[in-house]
Amino acid sequence: MLSKKCKYAIHALVHMAKTPDEKFLIKDISEICNIPKKFLETILLDLKRAGILGSKAGKGGGYTLRRKPSEVNLAEVVRLFDGAIAAVPCATHKFYEPCEECLDEVTCAVRHAFLEVRNATVEMLKADTLEKLVKNEGRLKLKAQKAPAVRKKDS
Repeated sequence: MLSKKCKYAIHALVHMAKTPDEKFLIKDISEICNIPKKFLETILLDLKRAGILGSKAGKGGGYTLRRKPSEVNLAEVVRLFDGAIAAVPCATHKFYEPCEECLDEVTCAVRHAFLEVRNATVEMLKADTLEKLVKNEGRLKLKAQKAPAVRKKDS
């Protein structure tokens, strides 16, 4: 399950990817994406340190995407905020740890099953770029407009 911090980061990035050349103020992203301002500040700083965002202080400043929306994928964002993508530590790529209960990692069927899950998940997350999410959101909105009214989740 994704952490709230990771989900907020993805929502903020998707919002910014809709107009990638624009400068964004924290208060505007916070209001539009319904993310607590203080929480968003730390998220944006983490994204800046990772090289995904840039920022300029003062009048006319704000946060900007440093890379094209097509160059930022969900695997990168998930790893940044939530660490390993795999369900078990012995199946991770960047955060590998051997399992205590495993007698032989090479023949462990559990590890191999979760390696397959991890590999498929990573490939899907790598394919989901900010650009793709923006396009999908647009398609989903069009589809929702054409469909009979569906009740939104109460806030």
